[in-house]
Amino acid sequence: MTNYLTINRKIITTKALYIAISVIAAVSLPQIFHLVGAASGMGTELGAAFLPMHLPVFLVGLMAGPVAGLIAGMLSPLLSFALSGMPSAVMLPNMIAELAGYGLFAGLLYNSKMPVFGKLLLAQIAGRILKAVVILLSVYAFGSKANAVPMIWNSIVTGLPGILLQWSLIPLFMFWFYNRKKKHE
Repeated sequence: MTNYLTINRKIITTKALYIAISVIAAVSLPQIFHLVGAASGMGTELGAAFLPMHLPVFLVGLMAGPVAGLIAGMLSPLLSFALSGMPSAVMLPNMIAELAGYGLFAGLLYNSKMPVFGKLLLAQIAGRILKAVVILLSVYAFGSKANAVPMIWNSIVTGLPGILLQWSLIPLFMFWFYNRKKKHE
């Protein structure tokens, strides 16, 4: 019984550490992109194109499961908004839904035997669908002045470089993570 409690405590501590690192990275990375964007004259467009907040949330879901992914996905935009005012208050609900969806769905695929790229692709699709539902809800149920379909489509097109970055970096990172994990078992 004591051994079981020790193992569970270690797993919970590890997952909490992953969540904390993910949230810190998800709040810090966009700031770096915004600084580079400001220096290059692109402003916040660099962050909107490369989606730096998404990377750590996908990773924590894939590394620590659905609860950790969901928590990191919800906390990251909230903490970023509290510290920097970004994302804007108007975009905050969309970002919370999208990132929570990414973390949750990546986490639900955490133990699946599917290749990492497949897990990532399914989590990206599920998170985008969740974001689209939130946008449609805000437009039609709450009377937002935004036009839903162009808003949804624009977020996908604008984020294509970020999606490609995710397809490149996340499988590489997870390959490293799995190999490192195997060496320490």
